[in-house]
Amino acid sequence: MRQWRALIVLGTAQFLMVLDTSVMNVSISRLVEDFDTEVTAIQAVITLYALVMAAFMITGGRLGDIYGRRRVFLVGMAVYGTGSAVTAVAPTLGVLALGWSVVEGIGAALVLPNMAALVAESYRGRDRTVAYGVIGGLAGAGIAVGPLLGGWTTTYLTWRLVFAGEVVVVLAVLLCRRAIPERPPAGRLPRLDGVGAVLSAAGLGLGVLGVLQSGTWGWVEPRNAPFTVLGFAPTLFVIASGGVVLALFRAWERRRETRDEDPLVHLSLLGRPPLRSGLLALLSQNLILLGLFFAIPLYLQVVQGFDAFETGLRLLPVSVTMLAASLAGARLGRRAGPRRVVRVALLTLLASVVWLLAAIDPVIDDGPFLGAMALLGVGMGLLASQLGDVVQSGAGEDERSEVGGLQFTAQNLGSALGTAFIGSLLVGALATAFAARVEDDPRISDQARQETGIALEAGISFVPTDQVRAAAERAGLPPAEVEAVADSYASAQLAGLRAGILAAGGITLASFLVTGNLPAGRSARGGSAAEKP
Repeated sequence: MRQWRALIVLGTAQFLMVLDTSVMNVSISRLVEDFDTEVTAIQAVITLYALVMAAFMITGGRLGDIYGRRRVFLVGMAVYGTGSAVTAVAPTLGVLALGWSVVEGIGAALVLPNMAALVAESYRGRDRTVAYGVIGGLAGAGIAVGPLLGGWTTTYLTWRLVFAGEVVVVLAVLLCRRAIPERPPAGRLPRLDGVGAVLSAAGLGLGVLGVLQSGTWGWVEPRNAPFTVLGFAPTLFVIASGGVVLALFRAWERRRETRDEDPLVHLSLLGRPPLRSGLLALLSQNLILLGLFFAIPLYLQVVQGFDAFETGLRLLPVSVTMLAASLAGARLGRRAGPRRVVRVALLTLLASVVWLLAAIDPVIDDGPFLGAMALLGVGMGLLASQLGDVVQSGAGEDERSEVGGLQFTAQNLGSALGTAFIGSLLVGALATAFAARVEDDPRISDQARQETGIALEAGISFVPTDQVRAAAERAGLPPAEVEAVADSYASAQLAGLRAGILAAGGITLASFLVTGNLPAGRSARGGSAAEKP
């Protein structure tokens, strides 16, 4: 038991980070109500959290190389606890974004890459594989507990208590810090590449910002954009500018390497096919999961009218099966190899998406819906059981923090893009479907169509149908037209949700393209075939 003390402490940190996001997702409707805002604003807060983590994850890993992984891990936990305390008392949406999205995000960026490196440092061979399977299982447990704990607390007490409880957990981790072994860095300490850190954060930030705002600004034709570029929506230009900044980051890193200066990240790591495939698979996994975990609570809370606790109960199957599959997947991977397990996981995800599309109806049928959720959890759990070990097994001992930074950058970039892309696609499809249904409905007059078109140009949000009905009544429409507009919006809601879920299925299908270079089997010593000595 003594050898697993470090894993208990490090795993608690992993559990806490996942719990945090799942609580926020299941509390969307209450957050909208408490802060008198819209779903898109909460979407932006959730996306910003993942984006801050993605932007600073590589920097967090590099700081671990410089100052010691254990020390930076503990500092990160303290920062994270501070953010949780601010979030718990946040009086406005801006303070919520500061505490949760920014301060907690920076804390997580310091914790996660160094946690991955500390797990790899603490265990070898089969024990390391087991340790990463447990870490994946705890991620599943966080997703399992998050919707229920967050849903019950949000419904019957307040979501703020969850974040207050996180402060207590952080203090417990800090008190148990001696369980984590401390290994002094060997050789010359690297120096922090400040320019590289700024360029990587700016490039990632611009790219995700463009995707996030696409539902509001429009992709090509401007809808509700603050400015235009040559008459076009700024979305693609903002994304392209992020790509340009990342190209500058790449050139800067190569320049530092040729001058024998310490880069923020050795880009040569991405030249290792198994490592690159593992990172791309992690990005896809989180893009799919967080995209669906943004869309599904909207269906349950806004369309079906469930409270946060009822929503958590209906998300329980995905959580339980993800935990079980994560724990079982480590043993399965030793027999079948990571590549085969990941491909089976993607096929399982694809089947769950098809099942979920069939289950999205005006009145929910719990049987098919819960079955789709359970199958989704199996696919996600199998992925979680393999990818962390594959990525870390592609690194040498002196590369653990750096590769950990890449690992969690990929995960959180996928989370940010999933919430931003699926969310914006969902809202955009909602607007398109609503406009088409209003135009085609013979019960709606030309004047009502014109007023609806003006309202759509000002922007649309994913709200309960009753709010649309009330707005139509305030506009003075006769009762028959009020019901026609409400029916059109309710139908458009389902169309928007199906578009978002279908996009997740398309991403799942495309993810097969990145699996070719994953390790096909296991070496005799218990690590992946790609593992370095």
